[in-house]
Amino acid sequence: MLTPENTVIGFIGTGVMGKSMAGHLLKAGYPLIVYSRTKEKAKDLLDQGAQWVNNPKEVAEKSSVIFTMVGYPSDVEEVYLGSEGLIAHGKSGSYFIDMTTSSPSLAEKIYEEAKKKGIYSIDAPVSGGDIGAREAKLSIMAGGDLEAFNVVRPMLELLGTNIVYQGTAGMGQHTKMCNQIAIASNMVGVCEAIIYAEKAGLDPENVLKSISTGAAGSWSLSNLAPRMLEKNFEPGFYIKHFIKDMKIALDEAEKMGIELPGLALAKSLYEKLVEMGEENSGTQALYKNWNE
Repeated sequence: MLTPENTVIGFIGTGVMGKSMAGHLLKAGYPLIVYSRTKEKAKDLLDQGAQWVNNPKEVAEKSSVIFTMVGYPSDVEEVYLGSEGLIAHGKSGSYFIDMTTSSPSLAEKIYEEAKKKGIYSIDAPVSGGDIGAREAKLSIMAGGDLEAFNVVRPMLELLGTNIVYQGTAGMGQHTKMCNQIAIASNMVGVCEAIIYAEKAGLDPENVLKSISTGAAGSWSLSNLAPRMLEKNFEPGFYIKHFIKDMKIALDEAEKMGIELPGLALAKSLYEKLVEMGEENSGTQALYKNWNE
């Protein structure tokens, strides 16, 4: 059993979501080793007692359980499979948990390479954005060996409230693709509903009171539509990262021989925002395609 008395946790990636997630582990009493490309992003954690190291190699050498929450599959590949990465320097019996939304095929590759060194690898992407991370109410979808998942589940329960084992390596990432596919088209519908309400002369806030708890209800409608009305486009989840996710899903769909027209439309609308310089805005900035 992994307890604060016998386990040092490493955490790589202390951005919008990672910082809150790492904080929950620290508050639970686990000694915490942190690394992020920008040390300033880890300042709050360091002030609370976390220890800083300079690269993933040092995280691997000092930790027996390591969480990663980075930006892109290329970052995941470097952190795990690079010459100075986690697998090259990890200890046999360690547990690696990647919570980045990445490609299923990369998750499978990491699992196989980790297994050669006696390391347990779990892909466990999350949904819930900055709010879910801050409130420890994330939805966590996991792939890998069931036995390894059961060992680290108590730690995952410090981060989320809906934790589901989905199957073998890569299945957590496939499940996250399902999540992003559902969100993408829904975000288009949320924006269109808000724009329609405004053009019809309705009070959009009153409209949300009526529709957010009915059949149209969704997390995006309840949490992101109010931000649209407030013209608050700060990132709970970056547009640039959402586009990355949509591209992974479309690539996987192509491999499976299926078409996802709703996802393709949403991706094209978000790409217009990137052309407007909005790649670092939150996904709710999709509203700007109609209102600016």
